[in-house]
Amino acid sequence: MKDPKVFYKDQLLKHKQALMGLKIRLNTLSMFRLVLFLIGVAATYFFWGNNTLVFGVVLVISIAFVFLIIRYNDVKYQRDIKKALLQRNELELRVLNRDFYDLSDGSAYANAQHFFSQDIDLFGTGSFFQYMNRTALNSGEALLVRQLLSNDISAIEKKQEAIKEIAERVEWNQQFGAIASLVKTEVAAKTVIHWLTNYKPFIPKRAKVLSAVLAVVSVTVWVLYFMGLVSGYLVFTVFLVGSGITGKYLKQITKLATHTAQAQSTFRQYAKLLELLEEQVFKAESLVEARETIFGQRSSSAKALKQFSKLLDALDQRNNILIGILGNAFFLRDLFICKSIEDWILKHRTEVPKWFEAIAFFDAYGSLGNYAFNHQNHVYPKITDTDDTLITDKALHPLLKTELGVPNDITIANNEFFVITGANMAGKSTFLRTIALQIVMSNMGLPVCAAASSYTPTKLITSMRTTDSLKDDESYFFSELKRLKFVIDTIEREPHFIILDEILKGTNSTDKAAGSRKFIEKLVGLNASGLIATHDLSLCDVANNLQTVKNYYFEAQIVDDELFFDYQFKEGVCQNMNASFLLHKMDIID
Repeated sequence: MKDPKVFYKDQLLKHKQALMGLKIRLNTLSMFRLVLFLIGVAATYFFWGNNTLVFGVVLVISIAFVFLIIRYNDVKYQRDIKKALLQRNELELRVLNRDFYDLSDGSAYANAQHFFSQDIDLFGTGSFFQYMNRTALNSGEALLVRQLLSNDISAIEKKQEAIKEIAERVEWNQQFGAIASLVKTEVAAKTVIHWLTNYKPFIPKRAKVLSAVLAVVSVTVWVLYFMGLVSGYLVFTVFLVGSGITGKYLKQITKLATHTAQAQSTFRQYAKLLELLEEQVFKAESLVEARETIFGQRSSSAKALKQFSKLLDALDQRNNILIGILGNAFFLRDLFICKSIEDWILKHRTEVPKWFEAIAFFDAYGSLGNYAFNHQNHVYPKITDTDDTLITDKALHPLLKTELGVPNDITIANNEFFVITGANMAGKSTFLRTIALQIVMSNMGLPVCAAASSYTPTKLITSMRTTDSLKDDESYFFSELKRLKFVIDTIEREPHFIILDEILKGTNSTDKAAGSRKFIEKLVGLNASGLIATHDLSLCDVANNLQTVKNYYFEAQIVDDELFFDYQFKEGVCQNMNASFLLHKMDIID
């Protein structure tokens, strides 16, 4: 695969050149429309009085004008796609430079009751979600969030295979995302499906036949009129009959048009997305399975949805005075289109949910594949079934700049528990979040920021950022006890990898030390694996009595009245603390 920065710069150049050409074509088409309009005005002026000739000129120019509008809209859509692709490549270059704080941060998804989301900067400003999310659809974002929070340890190698393939198809992935981003007013998939499922037809069954009959009569009358064989009164009579029939259903047609207008952009872009999916032949099992769901028993889903999109566009054109009045009066246009829409709904409404799910799947996996493409120096964990839960060489937090981060190795076996001590700011919390996020990413099938990694799949549970609850009138200490109870209850039902940061902060030092020790003993008794960071060195004594508990630390050194950190994860117990030094250094105490 290409270097990401080189690729994005090449794409920017290519799309900018294409965009310039499309702008020229749009200006040319606009000029043609203006010229055509002026020709129509001039012809009407010079031939005024000759009704037959004037009507003929207006009809020909109207047809040509509609053709130019259609062509203009096609080119305009191509321009919009190029603009979206430009924006995506510009965004990727920014994010590679860690400029992503203006993106959606997913704060609404943070949940203090979840197994880990509150503790590891998964959502919020500067979060992993904000960094990696590229979904363009609400449904795709919702699925991506579910994947982040799922704690699902099944079929990880299948997930890896799918992400690798999406990463390799980076141009296709960008095209998919660009088209999805053009959904102007996305109506929730559930809302659309509910409307389709519960829709009740109102157009008469023979509406299309009636429309065809009136169309034949109208064309015949117009031909006879131009030949001078019938008077304009007969034309006007046909006009009144057609208008009367349409008027009978006008209220219901308007209601249908209002509903479809809300989802019109969604259906139009979804049809193009399905077309993209149908054109691709995937190899990864998960991608093949997702793609297969879009093939209905009757026909191509893209073709079907494109047909529906065209029907919705046609219905939307009823707002054009010329089309709305003449089309309905002489051809019962609205009735014909509404009947076609109703027939489509009855035929396909059970298939639409599968199509929407497939699109959401590829939108979500587009973000995962994009992340993998951007981080080609990351490694996919080797999935094992051994006595070791995690073996990682040179692990780094993916949101740290590589040149600033200090990599660390860790090997932790099943049922092992590490007590981690260290001075303030020495790197304990960052290391805990690094390992926690690595587990989450591994379970999703993502590559992790490390030189090498092997991993026996495990679910994650944490207790690192407990807060008090004014709403529930809970103290900090009681909230923390509830969280620790949640941890115990969870691992009694099913093994989880546990990460704890300075537990029992809401009580005095003696009580905290005794309680923390007993809590670790409880976890060890449940054969739990995990990490706990603490400032309490007495907790390290647990390792003297329990074979599965080991001590590790991060060190701080004071040299020439300056504080230095090496951020290295080492076996043993921390000997230097720095609170008093920092208080003195900042002139807080003497």
